[in-house]
Amino acid sequence: MQQQTDDMEVPLLNDSNSNRQKSQAQERDGFNHQQKDSEGSMESPNLEFEYGDMDNFTVELSELYSYTEEPEFSLNRDYFEEDFKNHGVFDECDTEADVLYWSRHNVFLLYDMGIFTALLELLSMEIDNNQACSSAVRKPAISLADSTELRVLLSIMYLMVETIRVETEGDSPERKAAREAFRTELGSPLYNGEPFALLLFTMVTKFCCMNAPHFPMKKVLLLLWKTILFTLGGFEELQELKVRMREQLNLSPLPEDSIKVVRHMRAASPPASAMELIEQQQQQKRGRRSRRSAFVDSLEGDSPYAKKQPLVKQDSLDTYNERDPFKNDDARDEEDDPEDVDSGIEGEVDPLDRDVIIQPPPPPQLRPPTERVSFPRGLPWAPKVREKDIEHFLETSRNKFIGFTLGNDIDTLVGLPRPIHESVKTLKQHKYVSIAEVQIKREEELQQCPMTMGEEAVEETPAEILYLGMLPSLSQYVIALLKLLLAAAPTSKAKTDSINILADVLPEEMPITVLQSMKLGIDVNRHKEIIVKAISALLLLLLKHFKLNHIYQFEYVAQHLVFANCIPLILKFFNQNIMSYISAKNSICALDFPHCVVHEMPELTAESLEAGDSNQFCWRNLFSCINLLRILNKITKWKHSRTMMLVVFKSAPILKRALKVKQAMMQLYVLKLLKIQTKYLGRQWRKSNMKTMSAIYQKVRHRLNDDWAYGNDIDARPWDFQAEECALRESIEKFNARRYDKNQNSEFTPVDNCLQSVLGQRVDLPEDFHYSYEMWLEREVFSQPIQWEGLLQAQ
Repeated sequence: MQQQTDDMEVPLLNDSNSNRQKSQAQERDGFNHQQKDSEGSMESPNLEFEYGDMDNFTVELSELYSYTEEPEFSLNRDYFEEDFKNHGVFDECDTEADVLYWSRHNVFLLYDMGIFTALLELLSMEIDNNQACSSAVRKPAISLADSTELRVLLSIMYLMVETIRVETEGDSPERKAAREAFRTELGSPLYNGEPFALLLFTMVTKFCCMNAPHFPMKKVLLLLWKTILFTLGGFEELQELKVRMREQLNLSPLPEDSIKVVRHMRAASPPASAMELIEQQQQQKRGRRSRRSAFVDSLEGDSPYAKKQPLVKQDSLDTYNERDPFKNDDARDEEDDPEDVDSGIEGEVDPLDRDVIIQPPPPPQLRPPTERVSFPRGLPWAPKVREKDIEHFLETSRNKFIGFTLGNDIDTLVGLPRPIHESVKTLKQHKYVSIAEVQIKREEELQQCPMTMGEEAVEETPAEILYLGMLPSLSQYVIALLKLLLAAAPTSKAKTDSINILADVLPEEMPITVLQSMKLGIDVNRHKEIIVKAISALLLLLLKHFKLNHIYQFEYVAQHLVFANCIPLILKFFNQNIMSYISAKNSICALDFPHCVVHEMPELTAESLEAGDSNQFCWRNLFSCINLLRILNKITKWKHSRTMMLVVFKSAPILKRALKVKQAMMQLYVLKLLKIQTKYLGRQWRKSNMKTMSAIYQKVRHRLNDDWAYGNDIDARPWDFQAEECALRESIEKFNARRYDKNQNSEFTPVDNCLQSVLGQRVDLPEDFHYSYEMWLEREVFSQPIQWEGLLQAQ
């Protein structure tokens, strides 16, 4: 496109017989430079980011500690030397690698000695310390000093969980056995009949209810996240578990490894913003005036080719190429043509941009438009088709050609034309049956035929044990996590009634110098970023593991998230300058653990604090953004009511701004969210966002008969969204009652008709019942008249 345009414009710009054309060439060159500058200003750099379960191990340890806790390291040393005068070996490490090596050695030693169980008992005592809780509630301002004991306990437990969780090459068989034993211990109901994670969830809800405002919530959330990650497994373990479950259910293997596909994706160029488009249009109009004046001069005879060459309308080719959904973004990125970023990409071609130009001699052979299309090398995802889609396709075809339908029959093709046979064959080749569909079908059978199907054998997986423990208070846990996420979001405004998440970062004495204030400001922002990171990763892990364990467990958590306004909360989070958030430099490397305990503390200055680190982006913030987008995708996928919430909350411009982050995985989940709502956004929006539509086509998985790009699909019609959610809620409640309610089968239990047997049964009564026994007899038996006639008639 660029080469052809430049060749066609050569005669206008290189006619040495015309001084006027020389000046026009200079003006055109200046215009090109301006456009390239504006294009470069809106381009963000490609981010070399690799998504995973967590950041570097050292970074994960350093984020446990706030910068205001740094003076406590020297206090810990003093206490150690005081208690271990005869055996003191503190501060014998010269490098950070030594610190990590001996820390790992000591952690396994502490686990072998049973220290974690002792720490757990101490933590339970601190949680139940009503005196400390009431004292914190009455305090007008809470600081680090109010949570010293809790922070020490949680820090040791976090170091043990995180260190044992991470496997290294040099681990001995004993350490590997200890890791598996610790993992089983944390995921089993060994602590007061419930998993360790539930104790931490209790701390979260107690903090959010204002009953324990001194709890160090950042450490609690980090420990909770790493406990879930350790006991349930990370993203790669989830993929392996999914493959094994599909084999057990005799389902076809996965068409690709989603983790590997996403890692090999390339980021696309972000669409231009409205202001950039306006600026570019103004520049184009200035450039057009110069070209039009050159054209008039050529008609007047200044050009020797004015009367010999045919006229060609350039914009017809440009229009086709810009609107073609097969146009490859990668090829566009490699070109330097500034016209590629004009309004023709994001909207209709400007009707004024219909310039007529003169072909150079000898006249080149113009290739037909079909040859100029740059096809992608291959789509990254294999297409999928649900059985429901095949049924709908056949129902429509049968109504059209033979006038009646055959229900759910997808095999009988009698009376249908040959092209329909070929279409059905293609659809069946890409048919994909998910684990969720099998689980839903199995649940329907269990509900309809409880006696025939018998009792379901439920495997006691870590996810199953965790869900069973969370079930009674699941809504409280979800609301508490979203409250914390709202308080930590950078777009949130401080309110008097909001929870204080800074209790474990604010010092006893507030800063008095500018440098101290800057340091505290960085620490507070870092503190909030870490909380967002922990909550987003925790929620995503819960959703993914519960979805794999049973679809209705996932739906239960997802529905609670929706009812607690998770969708507008995430959209509010992204309604900011997302590039600034991802490139934020809220860190002070000299104060990070373990660097601060090995090296001498350098002198901090305001300039060094403002400069921050040299990283291109902040890993934890980009990680959090991707997690939140994945959560939003999971709770809205295949849900028309929730998709309409995205439309009602005007998420399209918010999400479109997030495409400016040139990271393939983040762009993929943004494009997924845009794809599911394009059919509701109207023709004009699709027409004005052709580059975004093209990116969706190239990067998002295709459903062969999903009419997402045109809005003609049956799913685009009005729906009773409230009924949809109610039906889902009913299915979830039936599942929970059948699987977890022990009394729900009471109507099928045999009845004991023997009077002596019934009267001989032992009934557990409260301890204080004998104090009020006589009053109960008087009130419930003696004072109540017995209607013998009515009783006999009822018989």
